[in-house]
Amino acid sequence: MIIDTHLHLIDRSKLAYPWLADVPALDQDFLYTTYAREARRLGIEASLHMEVDVDPSEIEQETAEIERLAQEPDSLLKGAIAACRPEEDGFAAYLERQETNGFVKGFRRVLHVMPDDLSEQQTFRDNVRRLNGRRFTFDLCVLPHQIPTAIALVDLAPDLQFILDHCGVPDIRAGAEHPWREHMSEIARRPNVTAKISGVIAYADEAWQVETLRPYVEHTIGVFGWDRAVWGSDWPVCTLGGNLSTWVGATHALLKGCSADEKCKLLSGNARRIWKLA
Repeated sequence: MIIDTHLHLIDRSKLAYPWLADVPALDQDFLYTTYAREARRLGIEASLHMEVDVDPSEIEQETAEIERLAQEPDSLLKGAIAACRPEEDGFAAYLERQETNGFVKGFRRVLHVMPDDLSEQQTFRDNVRRLNGRRFTFDLCVLPHQIPTAIALVDLAPDLQFILDHCGVPDIRAGAEHPWREHMSEIARRPNVTAKISGVIAYADEAWQVETLRPYVEHTIGVFGWDRAVWGSDWPVCTLGGNLSTWVGATHALLKGCSADEKCKLLSGNARRIWKLA
């Protein structure tokens, strides 16, 4: 069975997503019912919702909407990775509000589409330190050239569990492995970082095959190890390179020859441990 640690839901009737206007292929509704039908057929037994960079004024509304869906009978949704703005002075008060909500498992501030120096601001760094030693995780979504900046954040909070999204967002389409490969090896030296094997088909060209993905997935697992890797769909972003079934199928092909224990850790066991899922 599989735990999906990176599900996005888009419902434009309830929330505003300013960035969707720049990505026509994703500028539509991607609802829970659509996802759940396919996910159950694929053996996905639980999901964590990943924030979708809604309008900043609606960040807490997004979490509330996902929690509402989670309360429906037999819902796959078991928690939320909520959006946050560590660069703002109001972060401390926001953090305290989320502390009382067990449904919120962690936070993410999208960085791969932001200026490189955003996370270098003093307020941002001070607020990341506020998470040190708390129950939350912090997802890092960065481009390969931003990984050294991410490393600086990781070193600020050694008792905070960081999750590096999408194998470090390699440029698979261009076949680029450097300096991504070296940067991944370096960030993997930090024991408080776990890698997310998620939706990398979105970064390949239309003609990709399993072997196109293999160098990136295998290097990621190789440097992090089986105890520090989790799986995510990145649905619906993964539909840019296929669909949910395509990515799950590619994952199983990539794991051919791995032991049952290794597969279990990546596909569900590590996620259960990190986010304390039943």
